[in-house]
Amino acid sequence: MSEITFPGARRPDRSRRVDSHGIGLSVIEWGDPGDPPVLLTHGGFDFAGTFDVFAPMLAAAGWRVVAWDARGCGDSDRADLYSWEADIRDAFAVIDSITDAPLPIIGHSKGGSQMLQLAEAAPHRVTRIVNLDGLPSRRSWPDVPEHTRTKLLANELSGWLDHRRAVVDKQRKPGTLDELAERRGRMNPRLTKDWLRYLVSVGAREDEDGWRWKIDPMIRMGGFGPWRPEWSMWRLPALGMPVLAVLGMQPEVMGWGTGPEDVLPYLPPNGRFVQLEDAGHFVHIEQPEVVADLVLEFLT
Repeated sequence: MSEITFPGARRPDRSRRVDSHGIGLSVIEWGDPGDPPVLLTHGGFDFAGTFDVFAPMLAAAGWRVVAWDARGCGDSDRADLYSWEADIRDAFAVIDSITDAPLPIIGHSKGGSQMLQLAEAAPHRVTRIVNLDGLPSRRSWPDVPEHTRTKLLANELSGWLDHRRAVVDKQRKPGTLDELAERRGRMNPRLTKDWLRYLVSVGAREDEDGWRWKIDPMIRMGGFGPWRPEWSMWRLPALGMPVLAVLGMQPEVMGWGTGPEDVLPYLPPNGRFVQLEDAGHFVHIEQPEVVADLVLEFLT
């Protein structure tokens, strides 16, 4: 099969492995190694190849752009269990492999929410944070009592162990390249077929019986342990570094359903909010030039 290309997409200039507590992470980079670094974090059920158009734009402006496949995704190792906190520990491992100095971080969707937690936990490691449609919220935000959190933890752990037993020997369903692109298109209806086919070519592998996404079938939404989407929004006011929040306004299956009225009351004093009216959840794929310009202006 001939190589599948997409206008503006460029595979990384370098790749390497980083060990995170026994899990090997696939780390990729664009740009000159001597340029100032910026970290990219992908969303759930995704992989670093989703930045193949967006990242080169930042690299062309003089940044060393570093991204990685989350554990269980892409070319990173699979794990026995997956959790929100494990992903954040992995992010620290990648950061430590880049620099000891603080750096700007950019996160999309789940990655954006996780980077809010990372920035709150270790503000001395982050200079600026860009959140690309990674601000989950609910319109009703009641607090969760401590005894309820304990029950949540027990229920979630039991559910994860049951899920693991059920899928331990499972593989993702194979298909042709176009079939995988079509499946992905059901979740990303605003993305073009050409992009979806390109995404399969970098994010899936071709086995004897067909193509399979390189995503552990054990992974499911939410990881394990108590977590509520609105908890991520509550982290915003505590952040002391400059924050850029970009929100796509078109409803989409993979989106959070968050509106400006959910974000603005929690935006920190040094935060900036931008809403893109004609963009869905994958703002950096639908409108890469617009988002890259916003990010580069913010970073400089």
